Amino acid sequence: MTTPDPTLCLGSPRFPDGIDLQGGPAKAWARLIERHGPRAAAGLVQGDFAVAITLADGNVFMAVDRFAVQSLCYRMDGGALRFAARADALAGTGAALDPQALFDYLYFHVIPSPRTVFDGVHRLPAGHCALLQGGKLTVQPYWVAEFTPAASVSFDALRDEFRGLLRDAVAHQLDGSTPACFLSGGTDSSTVAGMIGQVSGKPAVCYSIGFQAEGYDEMEYARMAARHFGCEHRELYVTPDDLVRDISTVAASYDQPFGNSSALPSYLCALHARTDGITRLLAGDGGDELFGGNSRYAGGRVFDHYQRVPLLLRKALLEPIFGLGVVARTPGLKKGSNYIRLANTPLPDRGQDYNLVRRLGYANVLTPAVLAQVDEASVNVEQRAVWAQAKAEHEIDRHLAYDWRYTLAECDLPKVVGTTRLAGVSVGFPMLDDALLAFSMRLPPDYKLRGETLRWFFKEALRGFLPDGVITKTKQGFGLPFGVWMVQHDGLKRLAADALASVVNRGLVRPEFVKHLLGELLPQHPHYYGTMVWILIMLEHWLRAHAPDWRLPG
Repeated sequence: MTTPDPTLCLGSPRFPDGIDLQGGPAKAWARLIERHGPRAAAGLVQGDFAVAITLADGNVFMAVDRFAVQSLCYRMDGGALRFAARADALAGTGAALDPQALFDYLYFHVIPSPRTVFDGVHRLPAGHCALLQGGKLTVQPYWVAEFTPAASVSFDALRDEFRGLLRDAVAHQLDGSTPACFLSGGTDSSTVAGMIGQVSGKPAVCYSIGFQAEGYDEMEYARMAARHFGCEHRELYVTPDDLVRDISTVAASYDQPFGNSSALPSYLCALHARTDGITRLLAGDGGDELFGGNSRYAGGRVFDHYQRVPLLLRKALLEPIFGLGVVARTPGLKKGSNYIRLANTPLPDRGQDYNLVRRLGYANVLTPAVLAQVDEASVNVEQRAVWAQAKAEHEIDRHLAYDWRYTLAECDLPKVVGTTRLAGVSVGFPMLDDALLAFSMRLPPDYKLRGETLRWFFKEALRGFLPDGVITKTKQGFGLPFGVWMVQHDGLKRLAADALASVVNRGLVRPEFVKHLLGELLPQHPHYYGTMVWILIMLEHWLRAHAPDWRLPG
């Protein structure tokens, strides 16, 4: 088993004034904890960090930043606490895999903390700390989102403050090397590119990915932003051959299965920058989640209308009629039945109705051996707790806090951090600056979602700074046209067939399902079902690198 370091201090923590930094971060953490106590100390530190240290009294303290930009895993070994940045560093050769974690992966396409794929190895969730005291480990949040929207605001004052905070956030993330960033052509990455020019006094070097596939390529918007800010723009078009070559490399690089399909284009983009001599890239992740940019936020407003229908009419007429089996099966009327059912489903459970493996049917996809060892309902338990935890009066704010955990900390940030690390480039996230986070939590809810207009304030505050075409565009990012390519490219077809046959042989997925998926579902709807093929390929290639002999008994 790999022995982790006795002290772990990662990231770029910013300690409060008055804390002696002599001796490095570990000493500073110890001084801060001695003065304020473990939980309070973690809440006073800003920036990205992961820390695990043994204190003077023999207790062990661990913490990660509010968005888990830095990762920290741990396990208990005979009363002793072991920790490392990666789960596989604690697992050792031949470690048992957790069937529930594999189920979670197929459900979420990642394995949300605190579980990891390795039995007995846990990941500290975002904004949490832990203390081992007297042989007992206590894990708890040290920070919970608390929204205090101002009752009376001045748009002009907020706009000026916001722009200043953006400049400061970008300045915090520049390290003196060539100023460079990802540029998808969206509002966030374009804002970062423009602010780099203001802060550094020189245009940013910007890296963009394109795809020769209709509906997926956003290079036009990236070029628009680059021209607007006078950036040095570097473009790279990804091909199906790139996927065949690099899928196994990217899959194996993570410490557990990771199925975000934009990981591969992010890696190729970062690798392109590294070959140019770039050592640090800034990314725009977080703008949607802090300022109300995800389409789900507006979609929820549609279901709010139903709750305004008089209760007697809903319960005595609409629901009995649309609940009839014949109505629910009738085209046209079926949509009404689904609408009522979803409108009556509380958040966050409503969002899980669209889950891919759930819609396909657990028993149709997974083998009886898997289903016998997992709790299908457990996937929603932690999510409900996180949804309820935020101190928020408005639904949009609760949405944001939920996504800080499940969209950012569990999915998007590990994607960017992992792929840039693999490419040999460091990364910074200006949009997640602590001052911008605090600003978001006091911004009025209708400044985030006005009617069904997403991130209203963000766009209006940057009007005149960003090109109008970027402000009005539809969000896409570095979405990968995997399914579309796979039905056309022989190399991807062979790679997928080989990987999915191996997943079947490992006892995870039913052979009938794989045959149906590749032979019928994928050709009919390549974009939708390509996601299922992708996560199975990434799982198999991770297993080949980390647990080649693993197979589910039964």
